[in-house]
Amino acid sequence: MGRPRIKDVAEYAGVSAKTVSNVLNDYEHVSERTRTAVREAIDALGYRVNIAGRQLRRGRTGVIALAVPELDIAYFAELATHVMAEAERRGCTTLLLETGGRREKELAAVQGFDAQFTDGVILSPLALRPRDLQDRDTRLPLVLLGECNLPGSADHVAIDNVAAAREATAHLLARGRRRVAVVGGDLHGGLNTGRLRTVGYEQALTEAGLTVPEELVMPVPAFRWADGAAAARVLMRLPQPPDALLCLNDHLALGAVRALHEDGWSVPGDLDVVGFDDIEATRYSIPTITTVAPDKPGIARRAVELLLDRIEAGGDGGPAADETAGHRLIVRESSGGRVRPPAA
Repeated sequence: MGRPRIKDVAEYAGVSAKTVSNVLNDYEHVSERTRTAVREAIDALGYRVNIAGRQLRRGRTGVIALAVPELDIAYFAELATHVMAEAERRGCTTLLLETGGRREKELAAVQGFDAQFTDGVILSPLALRPRDLQDRDTRLPLVLLGECNLPGSADHVAIDNVAAAREATAHLLARGRRRVAVVGGDLHGGLNTGRLRTVGYEQALTEAGLTVPEELVMPVPAFRWADGAAAARVLMRLPQPPDALLCLNDHLALGAVRALHEDGWSVPGDLDVVGFDDIEATRYSIPTITTVAPDKPGIARRAVELLLDRIEAGGDGGPAADETAGHRLIVRESSGGRVRPPAA
């Protein structure tokens, strides 16, 4: 026997095909007795809804795209997992793409990759400029993630990076640290990750009556393990080395801790170290890493909701939303937190 169809379910239940369709779409005007008969027929025949056919009849593919800079950066990999799970829960498939933070690939994502296989795009951009989105086709729904916000151009979801860095720096100052370095910092850039988090760092120092020591704001070529290790070694060779490191992602923090260990410095004895992103590795390192934890499930959920709302509205859903997701500081061993075994 071939795959059962709606008309097979209708014959088995003794109702019309239209009634079966009404039950599948959860229409209210179907009696409970009829609804029960149809559901029993569906179970008996093993009928499955043809999602692809339904989407095509509505002029949609049921596929959304998620484009992120680097999948080997754990934050993006973990975020992608949450986005895919949320999209699946909402009946969509996610196409996952890596842009490498290159402007041409981010532009291709904004333009739908010159193809018709996605209903909308969630993009975490690094290289886009405000003018890149001015003339885009707004019929393709777009949600931006992260620090690169291009106001009014598309829906946007991110944490408050300034507040998060301010809280992390205040935690280090409350521990008695006074020479706090920021690894990945940016004193003069635009609205990127490094600059926004450096602003929060500066605010915390100012509120504590301290000046911002420019020699302790350490830019890095990339936010990777080796960059954190190299930056830590440069900072510790200063005539007045730091007594704490605020690392602007967890890869930098883990690389820095490794370099400090190899060079004979203790964490948290000689220095405290704080990271960003709460990637899984920070819970299993020695020491475990204090980190700012973005609400990754919340970011994914809201991004998918915004995108699907735009898709449902045919791209016309009113003014672009600019939403702030939650975050929290998780204090672990690298800044004096208690030793706790990772949860199973």
